Amino acid sequence: MVSSTISPSSPAKSKLIVFDTTLRDGEQSPGVTLNTEEKIEIARQLSRLGVDIIEAGFPVASPGDFNAVQRIAREVGGLMEGRDGLEPMVICGLARSVKKDIQTAYDAVKDAPRHRIHVFLATSDIHLEFKLKISRDECKARIREMVGFAKSLCADIEFSPEDAGRSDRAFLCEALAVAIEAGATTLNIPDTVGYNTPHEYGALIAHLKQNTPGADSVIFSTHCHNDLGLATANTLAGISNGARQVEVTINGIGERAGNTSLEEVVMNIHTHPDTYPVHHTINTRLLFSTSRMVEDLSGMAVQANKAIVGRNAFLHESGIHQDGVLKNKTTYEIIRPEDVGVTTGNLALGKHSGRHAFKTKLEELGYGGAALSDAQFQTAFAKFKDLADSKKAGVTDGDMHALVADIRSTSLSGPTSAQPDDTTAEESASEEPAAVQYTLKQLHVFTGVNVMPTATVTLHDAHRGVDLTDVAVAKNGPIEATYSAIQRIIGRDIELLNFTVSATSVGQDTQGKVSVRIAQSGSSSTSVVSSATASPKPEEQLLTSYGAVPKFSGVACNVDIITASAKAYLTAVNRMVSHDSADNRASHKQRNVEI
Repeated sequence: MVSSTISPSSPAKSKLIVFDTTLRDGEQSPGVTLNTEEKIEIARQLSRLGVDIIEAGFPVASPGDFNAVQRIAREVGGLMEGRDGLEPMVICGLARSVKKDIQTAYDAVKDAPRHRIHVFLATSDIHLEFKLKISRDECKARIREMVGFAKSLCADIEFSPEDAGRSDRAFLCEALAVAIEAGATTLNIPDTVGYNTPHEYGALIAHLKQNTPGADSVIFSTHCHNDLGLATANTLAGISNGARQVEVTINGIGERAGNTSLEEVVMNIHTHPDTYPVHHTINTRLLFSTSRMVEDLSGMAVQANKAIVGRNAFLHESGIHQDGVLKNKTTYEIIRPEDVGVTTGNLALGKHSGRHAFKTKLEELGYGGAALSDAQFQTAFAKFKDLADSKKAGVTDGDMHALVADIRSTSLSGPTSAQPDDTTAEESASEEPAAVQYTLKQLHVFTGVNVMPTATVTLHDAHRGVDLTDVAVAKNGPIEATYSAIQRIIGRDIELLNFTVSATSVGQDTQGKVSVRIAQSGSSSTSVVSSATASPKPEEQLLTSYGAVPKFSGVACNVDIITASAKAYLTAVNRMVSHDSADNRASHKQRNVEI
């Protein structure tokens, strides 16, 4: 386990509790839709990473969301791989201050060995007056009732006063004191709209710890949004002023401008062991591979200059910088690339490399242990051998990362299957997701200068056991023709929302990695509440949304970028088909809540 160093001369430091909300708040990013299998895969990786608590979702949103959280509790909650010296990860479910929400959250997480209910209610005057339409006294009464109800079900209770950053401090202290009296064990202080500065947020944490009755008996937590680019700075200010839990997401994904980035907070503490009053137990060598997984499965691309995990984070183009790094890396590198999983090893792979060398390289890149199932490993090795035969310069680390992304993206795009109640974590981890409906059997493209591009595509439909072929022409190139032919075969009108292609290495024989995001064309948002039903109470309304139309992503790599484009598109299509036919998770609108 890689953790921050504690100076022998410094007082004993508290362990920082890392609460990851990638699967709840992170999934509220506009356009992000994860199926159940993808959420479970990310949860397993977060467990290997050393995360202490994950917020697995918002169980009351729909039966599908409940099922996703419940399966994570059952299949991931007890995992101990890579958690030497740590307890199993706590599985947390989010609930509004409504009894149905709280009961549903408990029912979803209760099968995890360690579980938590996270209850929230707004405390700022603007929210109380215009959204909830209740008084301050009514707010405190509801906190007492709902936190107390949650405590009757579960020992570990977190309470969040939504919009704490804009709440009246005196009233906020009163509200938090009520939550403590009712049984809350963690108080999370959200800067819901990302408005606070580091000085303001740090001072708020210090004020609450000093002026809230019972504050010494609970853990204070940070939850910062990045609307002004200050989420990481605010979180670190909170730590310096007494917070001992941080709520973060991988790559900082989340609604609007995102949340606090897990990797940025952890590496700040890692590189400044004498500055912060905490130490962490995150395996930092898995940060890069975890970032790649979330990027590929969510479809949220990481910017090139993103701190810690961006592709330019350890590149030096300035001649002065290059000269310094060649002489001594510490002249311009404050973090060793290998400390976050960016490898600089000398193990080169080629067509003569065997399974052992391939497995060793995967482990070096952060894909060891159970990161890949046996079936995924065998498929990856077969694809590696094909790739090695086609490349003169050997297979690079970039090729390997892209290959793993391809395997995961394809294997997790099949329909979600229900698990028996007695399924163990080990049994679940060994099972493969159900087969996808459509696979590419043949692709023939005719294109050129002053030529109308055409594409002939043959797909195998596993559900009907038949091969289907169609042809299409397009004005705008062979990829448009290919996608049009696929749409004709499956009988759907699909909107392409995003298309990116990047090289995995250098040279004319490099692979192209293609990422796409699609949506059903002509879809319209569905109302959360039927017009035939009475309007819900304000506190029961589902809050903000960025559209109810689900989006689906796909990733594929190939030395032929048209083939890669077709396969990435098919992966996204299979996710769409699976979502429509089997996965009954709520829409983005229905599961989107602010904290």
